[in-house]
Amino acid sequence: MRTWETKRHDQKAISFHYDVSNDFYALFLDTRMVYTCAYYRDPNGDLDQAQADKLDLVCRKLRLTPGDRLLDIGCGWGSLVVWAAERYGVEAYGVTLSAAQAEWAAAAIRRAGLEGRARVDHRDYRDLPPGLRFDKIAAVGVIEHIGIRNYAAYFARVHELLEPGGLFLNHGITHEKHWRRSSQTDFLERYVFPNGELDNVTHTLDVLERARFEVLDVEALRAHYARTTRQWVERLQANADRARALVSERVYRTWLLYLAAASVSFRQGSIGLYQVVAGRRDPAAVTAAPTTRESVYARAERPALARAS
Repeated sequence: MRTWETKRHDQKAISFHYDVSNDFYALFLDTRMVYTCAYYRDPNGDLDQAQADKLDLVCRKLRLTPGDRLLDIGCGWGSLVVWAAERYGVEAYGVTLSAAQAEWAAAAIRRAGLEGRARVDHRDYRDLPPGLRFDKIAAVGVIEHIGIRNYAAYFARVHELLEPGGLFLNHGITHEKHWRRSSQTDFLERYVFPNGELDNVTHTLDVLERARFEVLDVEALRAHYARTTRQWVERLQANADRARALVSERVYRTWLLYLAAASVSFRQGSIGLYQVVAGRRDPAAVTAAPTTRESVYARAERPALARAS
């Protein structure tokens, strides 16, 4: 498939899933509209706090410091962009193929008073200007939409966008190596994720290394996604009448089934979730990167939740 055809296909697929309705997603997501795996420091914790903890975990893994230029590929409703700009003082830029998400994110940035340090555009990451570079890049819940045959080109483009010595965090769902297609796969591709495709983590890491990245850290968060999706199901069920009014009975039932099936699959282990931190090597670097995870996990206090708007 030629590049322009791939872009058009991706745009239609993302719009199909994410432009259902911002109000619909707000029925079951947290207050920041984070549509990816939360991070439960408390195994029985609250979804809003767990998503705040996840955003902060990503920022600490990327070792964000004031003045860093951060790119968030597939930034969703802009939660990481806002969090990183507000809490870490970075220049945060997000791109999404969903017009509804970009509109919501722009409003969130204005409410936070971050127009000078945060921005989200309705744009394909492949269309970013030549020569543009970032110190840190995050892609949270993106690789599921890339397509395995496109991994090499995708990681090569990310490598090109990253400054030497920069860090890239890839957060994505995987399946086990013994996975086989099923009726569930067909259902998801037809009614939920038209361009969804999962890979095993081993192959993903191999392609990353072939793209000249150094793999620095790999963490499995499968149990966290089992709880996240379960809480999404509970929230959606609690708002069933409002959901039906917004998107129809069919869409409500489709999303409920997909989220419930995902929760069971994460719990049973047929699908997983990995965060991978990789770096673009810098031969001229004289400072050593941290050799332990202490800078990520040593902090005892939780990040304070900002007032929900």
